[in-house]
This record gives sequence, structure tokens and C-alpha cells, in this order.
Amino acid sequence: MDNDFVEINPVPAAVDTSVPLSEFMEEATEPPDPFKLEVVSVTEEDLPPVDTPNTLNVSPLGSFAAEPQSDNNFAECEKPQHRAARSPTLPVTKVQPFISEEETEKSWKRVLLAHPVLLLITCCVILVVTLALCIGLGVALRCTGKFQCGLSSQCISFSAQCDGVVQCHNGEDELGCVRLSGRSSVLQIQKEGVWSTVCSEDWNNWLGVSACKQLGYLWYVESYFVLLTSIEENLQHNLVSINPSQSQIIKLQNATTFSKTLCSSGMVTTLKCLECGSRPLYSSRIVGGSISIPGQFPWQVSLHYNKKHVCGGSIITSKWILTAAHCVYGFIDPPKWSVLVGLTEQPAHAAQDLAVQNIIYHPRYHHKGLDYDVALIKLNTSLVFNGYVQPICLPNHKEEFVEGTMCWISGWGATKDGGESSVSLRSAMVTLISAKTCNRPKVYNGLISSQMICAGYLEGGIDSCQGDSGGPLACEASSIWKLVGATSWGDGCALRNKPGVYTSITESLSWIRQQMEKWS
Repeated sequence: MDNDFVEINPVPAAVDTSVPLSEFMEEATEPPDPFKLEVVSVTEEDLPPVDTPNTLNVSPLGSFAAEPQSDNNFAECEKPQHRAARSPTLPVTKVQPFISEEETEKSWKRVLLAHPVLLLITCCVILVVTLALCIGLGVALRCTGKFQCGLSSQCISFSAQCDGVVQCHNGEDELGCVRLSGRSSVLQIQKEGVWSTVCSEDWNNWLGVSACKQLGYLWYVESYFVLLTSIEENLQHNLVSINPSQSQIIKLQNATTFSKTLCSSGMVTTLKCLECGSRPLYSSRIVGGSISIPGQFPWQVSLHYNKKHVCGGSIITSKWILTAAHCVYGFIDPPKWSVLVGLTEQPAHAAQDLAVQNIIYHPRYHHKGLDYDVALIKLNTSLVFNGYVQPICLPNHKEEFVEGTMCWISGWGATKDGGESSVSLRSAMVTLISAKTCNRPKVYNGLISSQMICAGYLEGGIDSCQGDSGGPLACEASSIWKLVGATSWGDGCALRNKPGVYTSITESLSWIRQQMEKWS
């Protein structure tokens, strides 16, 4: 998460070079003859033992860096840890942003000077990349003041966005034209580039079904109306009502009548498309890095690649799982993935095990970068919800989660930096930390962008760790749980001044909704 990702390959443990050579060969009694070659036979028993790692941690961040707690629900948090030596099984992604630039520069210079051909190839690559950047900059400048169609060079006027006519080659200009905003889930529609709040006049269930479909949901639960004066002030402008000519499922921006109004009823429309964010089988609370019980985090999933747990994820609908982009980047092969739900122990035996249909990561994510670390996984078949399997609610547009809010993290990741994955699902309470605090020189020194959220404790002791990547940062408000972040990256696990960093779901919401609408 804040975090980069590189493709991960198991790294064998280093051979112990501390064993003296004399254990394998007898000491020479005479000065060695430079023209004489002596062959020495070494048996397998004579070789020093080599510890081969049996686990592969693929995430740049991933569980709770506290030693295993007792079964006491109110277990004390472990003291802050000192920086541990890096395990040979860990990828460099997690520490890549903090590698010394001087060391990296010296290493590259030595390699390039020793290999002239490599130097030539490197120069060619730099020229190609520079050309690509120049082209990209040209596109960006040409699209200034216009809507850019994805990452392509095509641009259209903002007024052509959500006008009912597909103009982008990928249809992106007619996606994401509906959103829920504010703490009350107020319905807003974009028409010709302008967002407007929907009044209660002429609203009906058919329109509710249409709106939910555009939000990427298969179902519609209910619409209800709230006072215009009770919602956020910035949502009280640009009011509209919709009056289609017939009852049918449509794209709301294509409604035959789309008139501006002053909301004569004084009421605006709110929408609910999914029963989410509840824990029907769980009511008590656990404090500290404790083992979770069935039903405590029913939206938590385990992502398996080649039948092994590699990352966490969150259920957001019966067909969609949200995780981190670095978990799937370079491994976009759906048949090799499976999603396990309703479990608290690894390996799982009675859990639902579902095949994957499609994997989509944010187009702006790059394995050498830290931003946009979010991905969606579409399941082959719909989940069966029960007390142990439930979706978590997505936040609304521009919904704020302030510094100091207490939230929960969960996963099967390591219980200490460089440790092995946990057999049991573990969870811990963490506090949200402002970007200003997290960007202090002693913390992350400006690495935290608007796409990221910090959570944890500056004094260390509780954190997510390797194997937790992609898992939920969940916050509760008015008895409804919302997905605020996805575990992304960090410097070590539970270190002082190094809290966990999570992808901001609120900032990624537009892309998430567009993909759900496009692929539903």
C-alpha cells in the first residue's frame, strides 16, 4: 500500500558461509603446487545444512505486528519493536521507497560500466521512455480544460460527459454518471458535466432500480426522502427532478425530462442498493491485536494464488471483491486465483471457495509507484450471504473520516516483521492519522498523497504486516461498517513513527463505481 510493487519470486535462504573450508578438505602438509589439480570428494553429510523458506509473502504490507496474544479479549498491545533484520523471503517492494538513493546510484554505475552493451540498451530505453513522457505530456496539455477518455489521447468537452451519447472509444464518458454523496447517501446525477442533487418529485422505484444498476449493484433496496436543509450545504445547489416518459430501466442521464427545479417539496432523494455493513452474528468488541471469531469481520476474504493465501480483500457486493493492486499486478490469470470467504482459520475446510472471472487494477497504478493501489476481483458465481459472509458498505462521495476515528484492521498476515503468516484471522483497533502528521520528516517525509490514509499508532506496537495486504480498514458509524481503506504499504511492521498506510477508498470511489457499472 503507500507502496510499490514488484513481481515476487521466492528467494532462497543464503548458504551459511561461516563453516570453515577445513571441514571439507584436509589441511595441506606441503606448499601447494600451482600446476597440480587436486580433486576432493565431498559427501552430502559433509555439507552444511541450508534452511529453505517454505512461505512466500507477496505483499508490500501486509498483519498485526504484535506477538500472539492470549485468548483474553482484552489482550495488551505488544511494546514497539526495534527494526528487525529483513527476511530473505520478503520482497523489496515494502522497503523500496526507503532504499538509499546513493547506494542505488553506485550499484547502477558499476553494472553499466562493466557492460557496455547494457549501457547502450539502457540509453535506448531512456530515449523511448522520454519520448513516451513527451507524448503523454502533450496529450495532457491538449486535454487541459477537457475530459480525457481514460489514459488515451482522446479528449472531449466536459459538457459532452454524461449527455447520453457515447463519444469516448471505451464508453467512459457515459460511466459514473450517478453517485451517492454525504453522510445521508444523497442521490446525485451528472448531466453534461454538471452534478445535481435529485429532488423527491416524480421519483419512483423504477428509477431506483436504474440508479442502483448504474452504481454497479444487481439489486435495489429502497429510496427514501430527507429534508433538503438537513444535508450538507454543498449538496443543496443544482437541484433537479427526473420525469421519464415511461416506466423502464434506463440510464438516468438519458431521462426524457431532466428539468431544474427548486425542490418544491423541500425533500431530496436518498438511495439504498445493498444491505451491507452489518454483523448479524457478532455484537461484542475486542481490544488489541486479538484472534478474531467467526462473524466478527464477515466481509474479510482470503485471496489464494495457486491454492496458497497471499493477500486479503473485502466483499463489497455478492460478485465483487476489493483488494490492493500490488496483490494482483503481474499475476492477472483468473484460473490461478480463488476467493475464500467465511473463514477464520488457515487452511480452510468449510469455507466458500469461489473461482475468479475477472481481475481489474487501477490503470494509474504502477509497480514502481505508491498511488492508486486498488484492484477489483469479479467472481464467477455470486456469494451466498449468511451470518459469516456479509458485504461491507463503500463510503459515499466525499464522505469524511476524521483524524482520531477508531477503526479496525484484520487479516492472516505475519504477527511480526519478517515472520510467518498467521494461522488465525487476527484483528486490531487502530486510529486514523492525518496526512499532515504522517508526512512529517520523522514519519513518512512527504510520501503520503491524497490517495492514501495513515492508520495506527506513532508509538508503534500495533500494525498490519506482510500477508494482510488488500485487507480492510473498516470504520463503524451509526452501527454501519464502511470500507475506509485497503491495506497497502508501510516501513516495517509496528515500528515507531511508521504507521500502516492504506489506499483511500473515498478517493478511488469513482473508478470503483465505473468498473462495477461497466462489468456488471
